[in-house]
Amino acid sequence: MPKNTPSKPGFKRPRLGEAIRSARLHADLTLAAVAARANCAKSYLSALENGHKGPPSKALLEQLEHTLALEPGALTRLAAWSQTPTEVRQELVALSNREQAGRKIATLIESGGIDDAGRLRGSLDEAYRTGELHRLVEHACHAGNLQRFESALPMEVPLINCVQAGYPTDFTDLGYPARVADEYVRCPGLGDADAFAARVVGDSMSPEYIEGDIVVFSPARDIDSGNDCFVRLAPDHETTFKRIYFERGSDDEEMIRLQPINNRYPPSVYPREQVEGLYRAVSVTRSVG
Repeated sequence: MPKNTPSKPGFKRPRLGEAIRSARLHADLTLAAVAARANCAKSYLSALENGHKGPPSKALLEQLEHTLALEPGALTRLAAWSQTPTEVRQELVALSNREQAGRKIATLIESGGIDDAGRLRGSLDEAYRTGELHRLVEHACHAGNLQRFESALPMEVPLINCVQAGYPTDFTDLGYPARVADEYVRCPGLGDADAFAARVVGDSMSPEYIEGDIVVFSPARDIDSGNDCFVRLAPDHETTFKRIYFERGSDDEEMIRLQPINNRYPPSVYPREQVEGLYRAVSVTRSVG
């Protein structure tokens, strides 16, 4: 059976902790089980998955690769990438983006092209109408220059459906790939390319958040107890919007409490391994009138 490898959309590499958690969940193993097999503390493994600890020793990374049936070197390469200077990583990503954008444009031209009357057709026409072609050309021609100014320009964040500010509910991103949506919101000062936004449904987070508010979430932001987060739960990928607190259970098990702000709603508590993702809220926009 082939080894598992951490997912790698394009050139963007997953963070080390995300790769470890993804592989652990794919193998249907608890934090305690992996920690015991890798000969490390469960609390340390949890902190590593959440990005609160730096890369561990090469020996532990190799043990985790073996425990999680990962390709040898998969985690050690991610650890090395995380320690690469930011400027070098940005330049490598920019080069890769330009190359990928050029290949995508060539594919669109081959599959669609231009008819005898000079009109775009097929997938090339669709890419032009949706704005994808414009974005690809920008990446192919100006990605290096755009990076220098991206911090001064408002980032356009994809608005993906809704998040229930009440009891967990099924979530769908409408089948779009990452960073693609029918609607975008501008978020000045945000530099996280994986950020996303969602409309609030329900009143369990009132009065700070009300139904219809647009909240922007950043996967890159560190999370502490008391932060308001978009929460994805296992095993059915349900999501909710809550204030989260890290706690300990009666047997010292790591737990996460999802606390509504509206005291008419009760909190809920989940074992750490049942929480697939936590994404911190970084801004909220409310319509007036």
